[in-house]
Amino acid sequence: MQTRNMATAIVFVALAVALSPIFIPVGIAKCFPAQHMINVMSAVMLGPGYALLVAATAAVLRNLLGLGTILAFPGGMIGALLAGLAYKATKNMYAAALGEVVGTGILGALVSVWIVAPVFMGKTMPLITLIIAFSVSTLGGSLLGLAALHLLRKGGLWQP
Repeated sequence: MQTRNMATAIVFVALAVALSPIFIPVGIAKCFPAQHMINVMSAVMLGPGYALLVAATAAVLRNLLGLGTILAFPGGMIGALLAGLAYKATKNMYAAALGEVVGTGILGALVSVWIVAPVFMGKTMPLITLIIAFSVSTLGGSLLGLAALHLLRKGGLWQP
């Protein structure tokens, strides 16, 4: 089972990086709906630890390839972790999606504006701008993740 989970996590990282050219630029941020889709899927299918690992690995690769910014770390990782914890607590994929939206849209934006952007990027950004940008991105991506999970279940490729 651990080998299967690791293989699935690797596929999720590959998908997140491959879909990285699809982003919404907002000031110094690049918002990636595909990452949020992957966060919901990995949280539900693999759990909080793997979801966090997938988000962190994808963020590292996107940054190394010049496809993302350092804001990918709090933006993706907090949402992935909260999505996984919400699913683990409720066994409800909609709760996972809500965890992703709250984790990324609010908490990820707060950490990005108050810590990451000023400390690591030497820049400032209005909080409301990042909350709106991250929330739009994560809401769209979370809905795509839910749709993908429904399709995988309907196709017999995944069972909760």
